[in-house]
Amino acid sequence: MRANKFGRGALLVATGMLLSSSSMPLVAQDPAAIYKTKCSVCHGPDGKGDTVVGKRLGARDFASPEVQTQSDDELAAIIIDGKNKMPGYKKSLKPEQVKEVVRLVRTFEKK
Repeated sequence: MRANKFGRGALLVATGMLLSSSSMPLVAQDPAAIYKTKCSVCHGPDGKGDTVVGKRLGARDFASPEVQTQSDDELAAIIIDGKNKMPGYKKSLKPEQVKEVVRLVRTFEKK
């Protein structure tokens, strides 16, 4: 078999460029996917906090007036820095992702 004149290294570089420029994100950007991986264990799929872990930790019901009357900045600060037993996500979520999760939390008021 004859070797390509560009060699194996060029193929690896080209493959890396294709993967990095593809429209498929490497990290989930969808707020529902972020919620599912980072929030639903405690807050549940419906945001009620009615899970085994959520009950043990005192997770808030996102539909409650207590949560829904908080400002977007207050909710974002809780997501970023954590509160009580909830961990902060400043190292794993970008600011735009935090905003999207806040928007998602707002939708629980209507459910």
